[in-house]
Amino acid sequence: MADPELEAIRQRRMQELMARQGAGSQQNPDQQNSQEEAKREADERRQMMLSQILSSEARERLARIALVKPEKARGVEDVLLRAAQTGQIVEKVSEERLISILEQINTQTTKQTKVTIQRRRSVLDDDD
Repeated sequence: MADPELEAIRQRRMQELMARQGAGSQQNPDQQNSQEEAKREADERRQMMLSQILSSEARERLARIALVKPEKARGVEDVLLRAAQTGQIVEKVSEERLISILEQINTQTTKQTKVTIQRRRSVLDDDD
């Protein structure tokens, strides 16, 4: 004994949800191309700025870090770019200075690992 109004509301709601999911995943191909192009251009500008403020050794080290931990490399790049934009970096960053920056970031983001051991208790074990 379903109420016809309630069933109609459910149907409309399902259609709205399906339309939202479809609209989010299917964009106009022109919009997708323009978004990809804008993303590519921003990445090129970012890389050009980094090449201007990093020495070749520091760039190589950052590239190796990006292979292993892309999010950490991105964070270091952000720190370097921010420092360059505020005028804190006046000469190219050497590999040694990059290492010191990495060490500073590591001390700020060090995670504490905690191991807890939970023993299973059998029915036959005594709790003496």
